[in-house]
Amino acid sequence: MSYTVDELGGVCAMSPAFATADAGSMSALRTFDADACRDGLDRAIKDGIHMIATTGTFGQVWNLLFEEWQDAIVASIQAVNKRVPLMLGVTSANPREITKRMQFIREQGGEGVLLGLPYYDPLPVRDIPTMYREVAELFPDISIMIYHNPPNHRVHFPVAIFQELVKIPQIVCMKDSHRGTMEFIRLNNIIKGHIAHICNTMQIFPYLEMGAVGCWNHNLWSGPWPVLAAYYAAKDGDNKKARAILEDMAGASGGERDDAGRYGAHTVHEYSGYIKIGPPRPPFAWGLRDPEDDARAVERAKKGSQRWLALCEKYRPEVEARQKTLAAV
Repeated sequence: MSYTVDELGGVCAMSPAFATADAGSMSALRTFDADACRDGLDRAIKDGIHMIATTGTFGQVWNLLFEEWQDAIVASIQAVNKRVPLMLGVTSANPREITKRMQFIREQGGEGVLLGLPYYDPLPVRDIPTMYREVAELFPDISIMIYHNPPNHRVHFPVAIFQELVKIPQIVCMKDSHRGTMEFIRLNNIIKGHIAHICNTMQIFPYLEMGAVGCWNHNLWSGPWPVLAAYYAAKDGDNKKARAILEDMAGASGGERDDAGRYGAHTVHEYSGYIKIGPPRPPFAWGLRDPEDDARAVERAKKGSQRWLALCEKYRPEVEARQKTLAAV
């Protein structure tokens, strides 16, 4: 097994599906921009991100051809180069394809995977431990990060099921969402010391106090400093400051965009200059067909980018000062 529970935590960057210029075409076959991926992941690591997870929902694991998915895996492994923990997304509607993807990751030297449930039909709760156990037995040398995404995978993991999941040693981490406070507390009474709990960024206050060890985020691909500042404040127990930063981040969204920072077909990341995310693929690209709708979406994305960049300017100095101090110790 490659990662231990104690190695995982901090800010986990959910990597996008970096796209080539022709990605919006229905006939394009190789649309993953490996160079942009390598540059983007390298920059995030150098700026202080603690973990990276690829090919989740934001990384369009569901919207990449198998060859494109392979390109994403190879580029991500090369970019990270073992500098931080890397969880490579293998979720599929087809359970047997999970095995195929895991085998490819093993061949490429990958050490961890982000694994959610097959999602075409809701998986019965009783079968959740069975799926993870069978994958773990087939690949005992690869660490598993549970990908808990009830809206997309159509199943909410009940707390009781973790009595079985903690018995699978390859499960060392979980990207979690959609849990209330009391459920979170009961869950951490079971998984503490077994599964590193990575919560939504907007939950780090107060969830870090209740057992979470880190947060996952998409917004940081427009600049990671507000997210890092919020994490450090929560980790230090400065709840007043953590809450203020989270309120800043919520305000920057303008109440319009979705969880991936998308306004219509466009994301703020296209206009922030931190990475080269590339154009949207279908089905998001279909939103570009109407010039007036597209112009409105571009304007909203640009305004969202400006709001986020203002937060980067606000929080970057203190984050970099902290990192400089830690590096000197």
